[in-house]
Amino acid sequence: MRDAVIRWVRGAVAAVVLAGLAVAPWMVDDYTTAILARTLALGLVGVSVALLTGVAGLPTLGQTAPYAAGAYACAVLGSQVSDVGVVQLAVAATAGATLAALTVPLVAPARGVIVLMITLAIGELVVTVLGRWRSVTGGTDGLAGIAPVRPFWGLPVLATDQARYLYTLVVVATLVGAVLLLLRTRAGLVLRAGRDDEMRLRASGHRMPLYVSGAHIAAGAIAGAAGSLLVVAQQYISPADFGFDTSALLLLGVVIGGTASVGGALVGAALVIAVRDWLFGVLPGHAPLVLGALFVATVYLLPTGVSRARRPRRGSPPPTAAPDVAPTPDDAAVAGSRR
Repeated sequence: MRDAVIRWVRGAVAAVVLAGLAVAPWMVDDYTTAILARTLALGLVGVSVALLTGVAGLPTLGQTAPYAAGAYACAVLGSQVSDVGVVQLAVAATAGATLAALTVPLVAPARGVIVLMITLAIGELVVTVLGRWRSVTGGTDGLAGIAPVRPFWGLPVLATDQARYLYTLVVVATLVGAVLLLLRTRAGLVLRAGRDDEMRLRASGHRMPLYVSGAHIAAGAIAGAAGSLLVVAQQYISPADFGFDTSALLLLGVVIGGTASVGGALVGAALVIAVRDWLFGVLPGHAPLVLGALFVATVYLLPTGVSRARRPRRGSPPPTAAPDVAPTPDDAAVAGSRR
């Protein structure tokens, strides 16, 4: 009964937040609307970080790599081939997924701090390549004057900040809904169980490397799609948009919102970006220090994040206990052949 009430409350809160976001362009000025659109794009990257960190158990500092791949693929495609939003979105997601697939042999076998170091190195290498590949990326100067997109064939271009924001909101809401549905499938349950007790899942015959690799590629596709939305929102990109500070802020936002919560990742990313932008004006030069203090306070006071900061029920199993996930016949056959 209590779980049903909690789910109902969360659904109601999500509906109210979505309604507030839908009417936001008519409540604020154009500058704030543009900032909200960029925040939504970064929040979607935060969802990919939560998918890897909280669900698959791969803490990452490198989701800016597929984010950048999607953004630059979208920018080049928009200036030379097509200005249709769904086409650019598909190409950007494919670019992010492709880059993630290429890095699977490096990331999927690793765990813990090693994953953080590998993904950080991948992200920094991508930023370095973007800064040096001037013929395609414009180098450190970036790509400016990117043409506005049209959502579908035959529709007018998104010429105003309100139109670009609403397009971004619809895409983010659709992709977040798809991720939530995916996490309710058997694959999502296996990923969560493997995060808590991977050896138990391997012993029962589940192919955990395949599940983890799939999650890594899916997270890359989500980050790539977010890169497309960044191009739509600001019509300018440069390697500075994908540096280490962005990676750290995304991970900080996911930790604050709750590493295993998709909605919490969105809220945490928005909170961190808002605090950063506000502090830059109020406390020039001290914003990183305050954000660091916020991170430390969150880790100690809310180790499970704001979205899951509630007292567990008496008699409930410990949070690290892996749920029972029945293996498929194929998995059982593989387990039998191994024995």
